[in-house]
This record gives sequence, structure tokens and C-alpha cells, in this order.
Amino acid sequence: MSALRLAWLQLTREKLRLLVAVSGVAFAVILIFMQLGFQEALFKSSTRFHGQLNGDLFLINPTQDMIAQPKQFSRRRLYQALAFEGVREIAAVYIGLAVWKNPVSRATRTIFIVGIDPSEDALSIPGVMRQADVIRQPDVVLYDRLSRPEFGPIGELVDQGQVVSTEVANRRVTVGGLFEMGTSFGVDGTVITSDLNFLRIFELHPPGLIGIGVIQLDPGVDPRSIAGAMRESFPSDVIVLTKREFVEREQLYWETSTPIGYVFRFGVVMGLVVGAIIVYQILFADVSDHLAEYATLKAMGYPNSYLFSIVLSEAVVLAWLGFLPGFAICLGLYRLAGEATRLPLEMSPTIVAFVLALAVTMCAVSGMIALRKIRSADPAEVF
Repeated sequence: MSALRLAWLQLTREKLRLLVAVSGVAFAVILIFMQLGFQEALFKSSTRFHGQLNGDLFLINPTQDMIAQPKQFSRRRLYQALAFEGVREIAAVYIGLAVWKNPVSRATRTIFIVGIDPSEDALSIPGVMRQADVIRQPDVVLYDRLSRPEFGPIGELVDQGQVVSTEVANRRVTVGGLFEMGTSFGVDGTVITSDLNFLRIFELHPPGLIGIGVIQLDPGVDPRSIAGAMRESFPSDVIVLTKREFVEREQLYWETSTPIGYVFRFGVVMGLVVGAIIVYQILFADVSDHLAEYATLKAMGYPNSYLFSIVLSEAVVLAWLGFLPGFAICLGLYRLAGEATRLPLEMSPTIVAFVLALAVTMCAVSGMIALRKIRSADPAEVF
């Protein structure tokens, strides 16, 4: 009889024990799926805005760690970038945080504000540049439809044709249109307006200080070489980043400089530990119950490798039996959590393959620990 078939017969002999084992593995799989999903959503959401900036190189203040804590630098550095061969266009982006008043409940909440020159091609967010003429008007902003609901039912009101006016930083503004970008762990909502309107909202903000300098290069120009030349030329009050470096800088901050990244990794480890303990206990009990059978097989001449393969087959079967319901449950949980948080929770093939590999490894390790009981099985002692 094959080791896999014998393993299946042993597992199904005790239905309650099998149910407990499968439930333990499924619980671990769900926990790991959710932790990895939220971690992936953290990285994707934190760099949503970065991905919408239409540039090859970016200038930022070296003390700025994340986009939700904006720091400024002199706009002159952006103009100096024009002196480098291969630079085609530049664009200044103002960023800041201000208090938004819900036009319905009058409750306040901090919102992320972006100011751009409508004549510059700084953003590639669908719908924003098509509404460039809208934000040219004084005190008119575009609102992110995917912002948190605490800011008010802005999207619904605009869709109904109503004029939505509210206060931002104690200044009256009108929502002239909508766009879609989404939230992140650091940004609950976003509005985009012109650079002039931005300076009207932030009355004390010096016009010569900007948050991000966007640089577009000529086709075929290597961004890394231009970035290296700029770093040698510019003083230490600004840093030059390629788009990949800009995104990785934000992700690295969330992963290493905040407790969130550690919490997610710790959750994955705890899921593995819990699942491994449950599987080990089940397999150890199964081996103990069938110790006489294993000793008989030894006496019949079966090598230890065959006996080991039976236990490891049980472990792999448990991994699959626990993974499938865990995966199915997480499909629903991802959808519910994504709708509730408005974060990009997606069940990517990479996450699925990784969790399956972790589940199989977890069960296999537990099985190998349980093998110690078989090694000690002596037919003479058993009988």
C-alpha cells in the first residue's frame, strides 16, 4: 500500500481529530493571509500617489520620510534641474495637510491637499488633467471619491448635481469635480487643486517652497545617470530620486520605521507557530495511537524512510485540507475588509502561492518533529 493512501486512512479513522487538525491549519492560513494582505495593501496604498506622479526623477526634502508628513524645499532647485542635458520638463507639486469640515455633519478631519499648476503635466490620475480648467477657478478643488466616508457623502452629492461647499483650513472651498485614487494608512482622503488655490488655503505657506519636484526626461535618457549628476551638483537641502527609489523610500519607512510593518510580520510568525503546534499535537497523537502498527511494519522489514513518508504524507494532506477552506474564507474577508477600509486588499497569485508554501512547510516541520516517536519504536518492546 502506498504511503499516501495509508496516511489518508489513518487521518480519516478519527474524524473528530481530523476536524480539529484541519481547523487549526485553516486558522493559521487565515491569519497569515490577512497579515500578508494588509501588509501588501500597506505598501500599495502608501505609494498610490507616487505612482500617479508623471515624472522620471523627483526632488524632495531629505528629512521627508513619508508623503503624509510633507516637508518643503526651495523651488529654485527644480529650476536648476533644467540646466541638465536630457531634462525635458519640470513641474512643482505642493502638498500639505489641513482640516476638512464635513459639509453634512460639520465634523472635522485632516485631509491631504495637493496643489499643481494646471498648465503642467504633473499628475496622471484619470480625470484630473481633464478638469484642469475647473481648478483654475478660485477656491475650487477636486475631491477623491474613494476617500473615507467620514469626510462626508461628497461623491454622492456631486453625482446628484448639488453644489458642495465646505471649509478647508477655515477657508471656504467648492468641490468642482471628482477623481479616484484611494486611501492609505497615512492618508484618509485627498483633494487636488491649483497651486494658487493651495496658497490661498495655506496663507502662510511661502510660494517658493514646494513639496515635490517632478522632472520629465527626454525619451531614451537614463534616469540613473542624470540623477547621479544632479546629486553631485545639488546641495544637501534636496535629494534626487528615480521613481523606483521614490516608491521604495516610502515603503521602507512603513516597513522599518513604524510599528505596522513589525506587527504584520509578527502576525505571520504567530500564525505559523499556532498552526505548527496544533499539527504536531495531532500527528504525535496519531503516531502514538498507531505505534504498534508502525512497530509491526518495522518487524516486517519496512525501512524507517517508508514510515517517515507516511507521517509526512499526513502532514502534507493536512496542509492542503486546511489551506483550501482558509483560502475560501479569506476571499470573502478580503472583500469585506477592502470595502470597510478602502485599502487595496487583493488576493494575488504571489500571496496564494506563498501562503500555500508556508502551510506545507509548517505541517512538514511538525511532522518531522513527530517522527521522533517512530524512531524510538522497537518491535521487541512494543510486543
